[in-house]
Amino acid sequence: MARVSGVNLPNSKRIEYGLTYVFGIGLKTSRDILTKIGLDYNKRVKDLTDSEVALIDKEVTNNYVTEGDLRKEITLNIKRLQEIGCYRGLRHKRGLPVRGQRTKTNARTRKGPRRKGGAISLKRKVSKK
Repeated sequence: MARVSGVNLPNSKRIEYGLTYVFGIGLKTSRDILTKIGLDYNKRVKDLTDSEVALIDKEVTNNYVTEGDLRKEITLNIKRLQEIGCYRGLRHKRGLPVRGQRTKTNARTRKGPRRKGGAISLKRKVSKK
């Protein structure tokens, strides 16, 4: 089983897609890495030799920020925005969309599930006599 940046790559996948299991490496970056090393995209992860895995791991660790370091960098950037009190920081803090999307409808991914009683509680409740 190939291990790159502390992540086990799935054996049955092609190496170009297997590398995308590492946080911070997408398909484009994966292809760039393989082109630089000189490996075929169609090769399966289980068919890689130990030297090829070592080459990939060396390339990733030396030239790319991945996994824990990247997660830490992202959280520090968000924390910085919140501390300086800018608009984007406030949106992060409130759990609302950051990049200008509408919130009257949609935005359920950021806002979470609908809460009960929004407009209904404003209407007068009819009571039986």
